[in-house]
Amino acid sequence: MQAAAFGLGSEEVAVRLQIVGRHALVPGVRAFGAVERSDPRGLGRLVGFGYGMPNDRSHWWSSVIEPHLEANGLGFWLDQSFSVTELHVHPDYQGLGFGRRIITTLCAGTRLPRTILSAIDRETPARALYRSLGYQDLARQVMFPNTAVPYAVMGAQLPFPARR
Repeated sequence: MQAAAFGLGSEEVAVRLQIVGRHALVPGVRAFGAVERSDPRGLGRLVGFGYGMPNDRSHWWSSVIEPHLEANGLGFWLDQSFSVTELHVHPDYQGLGFGRRIITTLCAGTRLPRTILSAIDRETPARALYRSLGYQDLARQVMFPNTAVPYAVMGAQLPFPARR
């Protein structure tokens, strides 16, 4: 799904699989998948997944975004925050509520007061979803190593507001 969503090649997928394997061992990590169950045998197709963990300033991601948050007086967002590390829905299933269900389930299970994530810094359906949950831009135009596009760091208070 991540490869389809971002157009990743096999080498990048292999690197990301190693990262996910390390993250799976972090205390407090939470992961969920979304399954489309149209198969008459009751079998489902994985159409989305997401995972996150309590943020740790010593992790690579935090070290990249920290100067951007500090420059905006928002460095405290790195503490007592649940980091939504990955959230992906297969392109054929985007816009159907799978992403909302995954992120709300991920964040509902934490006792931390807020959540942070990074997203491509364009007005995309994903950014619209995050804003509908209360996420606001904390930093923009953040460049991660080995990426060609800027990202926005977004944060929201937990629990998410009730859906209208």
